[in-house]
Amino acid sequence: MSFTLAIVGRPNVGKSTLFNRLVGKRLALVDDQPGVTRDLREGAARLADLRFTVVDTAGLEEVTDDSLQGRMRRLTERAVDMADICLFMVDARVGITPSDLVFADILRKRSAHVILAANKAEGKAADAGVIEAYSLGLGEPIRMSAEHGEGLNDLYSVLMPLADQFAERASEDAPETDVDLTEDEAEDPDAVPVPTHAKPLQVAVVGRPNAGKSTLINQIMGEDRLLTGPEAGITRDAISLRTEWNGVPMRIFDTAGMRKKAKVQEKLEKLSVSDGLRAVKFAEVVVVLLDAEIPFEQQDLRIADLAEREGRAVIIAVNKWDIEDERQAKLKTLKESFERLLPQLRGAPLITVSAKTGRGLDRLHEAIMRAYDVWNRRITTAQLNRWLAGMMEAHPPPAPQGKRIKLRYMTQAKTRPPGFVVMCSHPDKVPESYSRYLVNGLRVDFDMPGTPIRLWMRGQNDANPYKGRKKAPPSKLRKHMAGRRKD
Repeated sequence: MSFTLAIVGRPNVGKSTLFNRLVGKRLALVDDQPGVTRDLREGAARLADLRFTVVDTAGLEEVTDDSLQGRMRRLTERAVDMADICLFMVDARVGITPSDLVFADILRKRSAHVILAANKAEGKAADAGVIEAYSLGLGEPIRMSAEHGEGLNDLYSVLMPLADQFAERASEDAPETDVDLTEDEAEDPDAVPVPTHAKPLQVAVVGRPNAGKSTLINQIMGEDRLLTGPEAGITRDAISLRTEWNGVPMRIFDTAGMRKKAKVQEKLEKLSVSDGLRAVKFAEVVVVLLDAEIPFEQQDLRIADLAEREGRAVIIAVNKWDIEDERQAKLKTLKESFERLLPQLRGAPLITVSAKTGRGLDRLHEAIMRAYDVWNRRITTAQLNRWLAGMMEAHPPPAPQGKRIKLRYMTQAKTRPPGFVVMCSHPDKVPESYSRYLVNGLRVDFDMPGTPIRLWMRGQNDANPYKGRKKAPPSKLRKHMAGRRKD
């Protein structure tokens, strides 16, 4: 039986460090600066033979207004209500602060199972803080160091009996499964097998700060899972969320806003941007979200070009369409700018949405599914060679420096994105313009708009394979027989 463990505490007590250690990966950003984590991040944790879900939360602060810190606190309190067990972390070197006392009282009321952990407890300097932690009234604190992996055995000892309780409760609540079936029900050859597991579609939402990425994902999820607000740059980590959108299992990545490289000076923002770039590399479909008020800025073009160079299926979504007055004229201008500024994504879908109201989400879902289908498309070699013959007849390859280029045959080497190999003579002489001619023809004739297409020219060795090889010396037997004939 799996359970959920939420790690809570003041800012900069080491929650994200422990989260990374439990999941075995550096998923959460870690920095000396307090308040790095803002959103809830879930991960599959492993501690010896225990398997559970761990939730990294934002640092609790004593604010209850609508400020950014207040919204972060409400999100953390929601995680506390949803979790089976809360791990309350304090800083053993700093000791117990008045905020710790306030939050301990809140956890005592809102959570049935609270575990107290005194982090950063390596060395004698932390002894006083560990002893002081008893004053919180949450039982004996676990002395641990998330940075060095100390105290995990004690954490396991506390979690194990609680895990057994959840397992027993689940078995009691489980429905009866011992049901007698008739022969007709037991074996039905015409029954359609139901898949038990479907690999989720990986979708990354990227764009400039304050484009509305987190708001859009919240609208898709149907709940406020991500922190949003008027401030730019709220999201820092690349947060992945599992959901089922119109019957399709998906993993959606919310990424930090990407500014121009020259403006990114702080170390933390550099980490956030690199985390977002990593999400693009792992995604299958990338939704580039633009602001309808200032679309296709230089940074938008760079982000879209990055997704294309990584070989991902790309969709351009224009957000904040609900506040646009002249929609038809604006849409015409957007399409013209798209074709002019991003020719490498010619034919990619351009969708208008409103993350605030939810309008256009059905069109966005259809565009994602179509882009994913094209990204996985495979064309037979026979179709490609018939098509190649027609393309050469319409426009023969050039003869640079008097060397005629022969395109012999073509085949598809890979999908995701589609990649094709053309076997030809003098592959290094094929001009880039002719390769673009073939790629554009593939897009139109095989209905592959927008998806990146890779085309490689490969040469064939037409020379005599025996040319230049030394003649084999005559064998001794041949010399012997020639000598006997002379005799």
